[in-house]
Amino acid sequence: MRKIRQIMKIPAMAFPGIAVAALCVFSTAPAMAQADTSNWKCEYCPFPSGYDAEVDVGASYVSDDAARFGNASGYDEAGGYLNLGGEGHYANDGYQLNWFAEDLGLDSRVFEVDGGRQGKFGFHLGYSELPYRLFDSTSTVFTAASSETLVLPTNWVPASLTSGFTELATSLQPRNIESDRQTLTAGANLQASSDFSLFADYRHQERDGIDIVSGANFIQGSYLPRVLDFETDLVDLGVAYSNGSLNLSLAWFGSFFKNNVNSLTWDNPFTSFPGAEQGRLAQEPDNEFQQLTLSGAYVADTLKSVIAFSAGLGQGKQTEQLLPYTINPTITAGNPPLSNLDGKVDTTNYALTVTSRPFSKARVKLAYRYDERDNQTAQSSWSRVIVDSFASGENELNTPYSFERERLSVSGAYRLFDSVRVSAGYDRTDLQRDFQEVAEQTEDSGWGQVRWKATQWLDIKAKGGTSRREIDRYDTDLAASFGQNPLLRKYNLAYRYREFGELTMSVTPAELPFSVGLSALFADDSYSKSDLGLTDSENLHFSLDLGYTLSETASIYLVGGVENIDAAQLGSATFSIPTWQAEHEDKFNHYGAGLQLRQLGEKTDLSIDYLFTDGSTSINMRENGVDNLFPDLESELESLRVRVNYRKSDRLDVDLSLRYESFQTKDWAIEGVEPDTIRTVLTFGADPYDYSVWVFGVSFRYLIGER
Repeated sequence: MRKIRQIMKIPAMAFPGIAVAALCVFSTAPAMAQADTSNWKCEYCPFPSGYDAEVDVGASYVSDDAARFGNASGYDEAGGYLNLGGEGHYANDGYQLNWFAEDLGLDSRVFEVDGGRQGKFGFHLGYSELPYRLFDSTSTVFTAASSETLVLPTNWVPASLTSGFTELATSLQPRNIESDRQTLTAGANLQASSDFSLFADYRHQERDGIDIVSGANFIQGSYLPRVLDFETDLVDLGVAYSNGSLNLSLAWFGSFFKNNVNSLTWDNPFTSFPGAEQGRLAQEPDNEFQQLTLSGAYVADTLKSVIAFSAGLGQGKQTEQLLPYTINPTITAGNPPLSNLDGKVDTTNYALTVTSRPFSKARVKLAYRYDERDNQTAQSSWSRVIVDSFASGENELNTPYSFERERLSVSGAYRLFDSVRVSAGYDRTDLQRDFQEVAEQTEDSGWGQVRWKATQWLDIKAKGGTSRREIDRYDTDLAASFGQNPLLRKYNLAYRYREFGELTMSVTPAELPFSVGLSALFADDSYSKSDLGLTDSENLHFSLDLGYTLSETASIYLVGGVENIDAAQLGSATFSIPTWQAEHEDKFNHYGAGLQLRQLGEKTDLSIDYLFTDGSTSINMRENGVDNLFPDLESELESLRVRVNYRKSDRLDVDLSLRYESFQTKDWAIEGVEPDTIRTVLTFGADPYDYSVWVFGVSFRYLIGER
């Protein structure tokens, strides 16, 4: 039934071309197999002159269930799938119409159509779906009585620890953690006159499914399968002016988010305080953002320069009704000071870029950008109720975070010789914040680059530079008010000195049948003024890409790369000086190879692609001179794709495909953690990814019109 529902969800606008093409394939294929098809005309094709299309009709079979394999692809369950797709084009007397369809039988379907008349008008329509699959090994005792309420089984027996849940085993039921996103797009443009044009774009997006949130009950907690039901509308309208060297655009952008689930209420599975048999969480509130932008560009031929600018003013609002402090009837906490937050954030953006070529060998660029986020939300005093269990008796102010950021960039390039070009640049960023430990922060970066094109087939580029991030001071009093150790420095607010370098080389000799690409990247970050927090980070990356042409119809490629990321941090167990150190080491490797053979037996093409990647993370905590090694985090992915294309005739191609993917992970955070393994947390019992999946496919591609 699930596959039937998928097929029925195919956009109706896609059916005419596909249906006729399918009729052509299945009704004419036997005759075409024995006939001269060079001038073939299908009697069932009612398409006009100037129209051509390729339509794919086929099926796939998936060997096993695997949530992650189906993430974005739609192949998450074992069984058969119908594959429909293709593309078509029509052009006549300046008018054109194009359509494209892919994977219409899957949850990852895409359909697009666009058309118009060159220089007059245009339009586009589109529909797409994207599946997000996280876990299919999870289970829960909660049942959704509604989109906003989770209830326990009627025979549930609460306990203070998960080991006391006597009805757990009989109450668990499978619950996949997954969601789907559907997007509908539409737009048009109109050339109103020789200088003015109008444009409009609209995007409606919906997301539904099951996500994970955690619900706390003082010292205990539960993983909750919350219902997702989001809607987002994006609108972009504007007018553009173009006349010779001057281009201008005035546009309005609107984003409107709606959450059809306002809150989540759940039964507490643990023994609770009186009145705390249920808990409640607010969900993402409805909100909107609108912005007006003026942008343009001017080409100054006499100055050999291009000047581009943009200016935007926007405002975000959030006026969702607030929930009461608690649903616990035994707690007297009063009412919130406001019925809704009346949140408001003003944004301002300015940008100016000047690119100039003062003489033939030189090019310079100057860019400036200003961004401001001014949070106009008023501060109010709010009472604290701890997880619907008791009132803290404390009041807190909400924090309307704001910032101003300015960035200035200057760069230039000069051709020293015919084969050597040098360039350099400088960037300055100033950042000011409200209600954070660092109020003012500056970052200065400088870089240089040399590019040597020794011959037409050898190109070498080397780039390096440094960056220094300074802070005016770290407000330890403000940090202490947040409950932080005054010696702690957050990595994004701390002093940082960075060194980086990059080397790339491309070898493409025209007289030899191979090409080579090499790249190496190095970056080192030092947080030398941080007593606690991140202190060092180092990144090293290397990759190789090799292509070799065996003959006019055969080629192979090899790719490979390694990346290492090391980081160190200091922490304290005594809210004072460092008492422990943690070292993180991430290693990633990837290798791949491919083969392409064309015109085997004059009618067959073969392609083979293979990829292998692995990664590992080791964490060592050293406390009081004793090493405490965490189990390594590991992952290994192996992928193989084989495709055979057979040209049955000038109009009919047959594709055979084979895909294999194997993915294994080791994650100590969830491995062996059953719903009752943690004494005070009821979990979903998710397993690390471990699957091997085969996908077999066959499809027929039929050509309508001229190839």
